[in-house]
Amino acid sequence: MPEDTTKGSSGAGSATAAPPAPIPQRALDWSLRVWRPAGTAVVVVLALMLGWHVVNGKHGLSVWQQKRVEDKQLHKEIQQLEQENSHVRHRVVRLKSDPAAIEHEAREKLHYAKPGEVIYALPPAPPAHSQPAGK
Repeated sequence: MPEDTTKGSSGAGSATAAPPAPIPQRALDWSLRVWRPAGTAVVVVLALMLGWHVVNGKHGLSVWQQKRVEDKQLHKEIQQLEQENSHVRHRVVRLKSDPAAIEHEAREKLHYAKPGEVIYALPPAPPAHSQPAGK
């Protein structure tokens, strides 16, 4: 027992360095110090890129919003064209069956007149040009 105490006291007082850790342990320590923060940075960058792509990508939110606006405009245009088609169909039906509508069309478009009537053709009105206030 006395030998143990002398070794312990001499070991504590001496400045002997601990043996270096084995290479696999040092590699593991290095990978934990370096790769974990680097991996975290890579994941954050990938998440940011994914977020940017979701908003601004080929099929992103901004493109989707533009397509919604375009879709609404096209639906309005379709409704207007359907309304116009309905009016034109109604006019065609009237022109096929109503003699008064046929007569009105012949007088307006073809300048036809009944016997004994005189048609006066007036020159078209000149377009109104706006003059600047200063001149």
